Amino acid sequence: MATHRRIYDVALDLFEERGFEAVSVGQIATAAGISVPTFYAHYASKEHVVMQVPTAEDIDALMSTQPTSLTVAERILGAAPIWFDKFMQEDRLLTRWQIIAATPSLRSRAAEFERAAAGLVADALPAEPDGSLTGAERIVVHAYLAAFTEGMLAWADAGGTTDLQEELTTAFAALQGLASTEG
Repeated sequence: MATHRRIYDVALDLFEERGFEAVSVGQIATAAGISVPTFYAHYASKEHVVMQVPTAEDIDALMSTQPTSLTVAERILGAAPIWFDKFMQEDRLLTRWQIIAATPSLRSRAAEFERAAAGLVADALPAEPDGSLTGAERIVVHAYLAAFTEGMLAWADAGGTTDLQEELTTAFAALQGLASTEG
């Protein structure tokens, strides 16, 4: 775990200093005092250092806190404060998201990571073990994950001067506003 953390810290320092695109995996490995294969044993790519998808186990545990009688949107909104509490404990969260926000290729790749996380959430939501979400429910999941990403980027773009939870609540409220005008 110490090597994993060292790679993370060194990579973020280099990305902050030189810019994400100007840093290679080799430079990260050298600065961390490891080999390139060791880097890849810990991270799939340098993008994965700053853009992290939660595990299926984390999402399953999170979504299991919500009653299955609620709608998909209500379950996501109910789980959000639990996620915020855990998420806000992450060391260097603002740094990570500022790197993403400042790097056009990472801003674009954020959608890929967002879709992966949405897939995990969608898989964790059905009430029945062999059940699956409807197409409309999957759209709701993806919309909330997109709103989450936009809230994170807005916070990072503001340099962390705004309140993250307020940014995310505003993003989620925009979706609720859309849903109420459609009905």
